Amino acid sequence: MTRPFRFGVNLLTPAPAAEWRAKCRRAEELGYDVILVPDHLGMVAPFPALVAAAEATERPRLGTFVLNAGFWNPALLAREVATTDALTGGRLELGLGTGYVRAEHEAAGLPYGSPGERVDHLERTVTELTRLLGSPEHEPRPAQSRVPVLIGANGDRMLRLTAEHADIAAFTGARPGKASGALVPLGPEELDERLARYRALAAHRAEPAELNLLIQFVAVTGDPEAAVRPMLERQPHLTAERVRDLPIVLAGPLEDVVAKVRAQRERYGFSYLTVLEPFMEAFAPVLDRLREEPA
Repeated sequence: MTRPFRFGVNLLTPAPAAEWRAKCRRAEELGYDVILVPDHLGMVAPFPALVAAAEATERPRLGTFVLNAGFWNPALLAREVATTDALTGGRLELGLGTGYVRAEHEAAGLPYGSPGERVDHLERTVTELTRLLGSPEHEPRPAQSRVPVLIGANGDRMLRLTAEHADIAAFTGARPGKASGALVPLGPEELDERLARYRALAAHRAEPAELNLLIQFVAVTGDPEAAVRPMLERQPHLTAERVRDLPIVLAGPLEDVVAKVRAQRERYGFSYLTVLEPFMEAFAPVLDRLREEPA
């Protein structure tokens, strides 16, 4: 069964109270289903930002995209999650990841660890959160009987963890490169392989997870080659045509972009798309067009 589309926007830029509320209201006006915040130093503190977003809006769900598990102790995180879910009226969706920027851990005075150690910590965090929030003795209590969990994954161990625990399986369409904090985009064939691996690991599930893709670039334009040219400076091994083919890039005339989103839902199963704040307005016509299709 094909899932209906759902759209989120990840708000990256800190702002004073009035400005923050205004852009949350703008996201709601544009039709976004989920208002999301990241978990990076130099950006907003996730949970107070989501409570403020809830006060400014009525309809959208509210989520973390994604929490860096290395920043969090599970017991303290359970308190934050339960409180935020209660204060937002049960609108919270909890996104979790391992964290991938060593410099942020060093700045926070926290261990970075090997990839395996970071996955181990995330697994302990998810398991302990599930236990704590599922216990009727835990205080405070969340508003929802289960706060939906999104896990951002790419490697095999992370895909296995996602298959076991996540209500929403999120794919960045990129993998960490050799440079610290740098991400290398996945081509269509690489993403096919990752989705196939995830589905094999999740074959036992009674209910399939919702599949999310983080869109890194949006330009509705009649000159897509010019639009993607700045990306070539960061990815010099790619051609403009290859950049346009990347699943995480939407560039071209409106009808072409809409067709690509539909084709990617058919090919990969991505029904929940997240765009970054700088592209919130640019993606809005695409969102509108996709809303016109039957559910």
